[in-house]
Amino acid sequence: MPRYLLACLLLAAPLALAAQTSKPAATKPAATAKPDAAAPAAPAPQVVLETSQGPITLELYPDKSPKSVANFLQYVRDGFYAGTVFHRAIPGYLVQGGLYTRDLQPKRTRSAIASEADNGLSNLRGTVAVARGADPNSGTAQFFINLVDNRRLDYVGSQSGLTWGYAVFGKVTQGMDVVDKIAALPTRGLGPFAGDVPNPLVVIDRAYVVGEQNPAPAASSKAPAAASSVAPPAKPAGKHVTKPR
Repeated sequence: MPRYLLACLLLAAPLALAAQTSKPAATKPAATAKPDAAAPAAPAPQVVLETSQGPITLELYPDKSPKSVANFLQYVRDGFYAGTVFHRAIPGYLVQGGLYTRDLQPKRTRSAIASEADNGLSNLRGTVAVARGADPNSGTAQFFINLVDNRRLDYVGSQSGLTWGYAVFGKVTQGMDVVDKIAALPTRGLGPFAGDVPNPLVVIDRAYVVGEQNPAPAASSKAPAAASSVAPPAKPAGKHVTKPR
């Protein structure tokens, strides 16, 4: 009898061990942390220029041209552009403004900013770029809107002001028909300019950032406007320029 009991115990022990190993204790799975949802990208700032020929809406590129965009937005928020004119309009090339009053007197500006023309953006139709003098780093308040693809105004290299190009910092999203209408106006020489001044003058009545309060009156300036002409080069000879009707 003892031998029989001992044999039964020896047979039962492996079976009990097998039962324990075949049914592991259930464990509660560890909670896995969910990855943080990516924050939505901030919408690109938009600026409306209310002109005497109609409104023009610009979308800006702070990711590509942070200095140029910050500079432009500061002028807008200061109310600087109210009462300035588009003093230069060349069909098939560009329209330019942002510095001169109705009397074609330059307003005082803040200090110039460093050029961002090497940001990879091209001066295509409808894009907005920083106007400047011979020094690539002389841009202040003036800007121009390309009427056509002006790739010759793009950055090529840092050898000189000619190869440096002009920094694109935004584009027209609404009102390109207004820009074309400005470019189609007859032009004349007036004030310090020998030609290309639209007739009648095209005035920027107000500029504001979409979603923000109306700009405050123009703040006192910190630096005088550059004495030299701040502009892209003249349209090259040989290209057809539509005569104003």
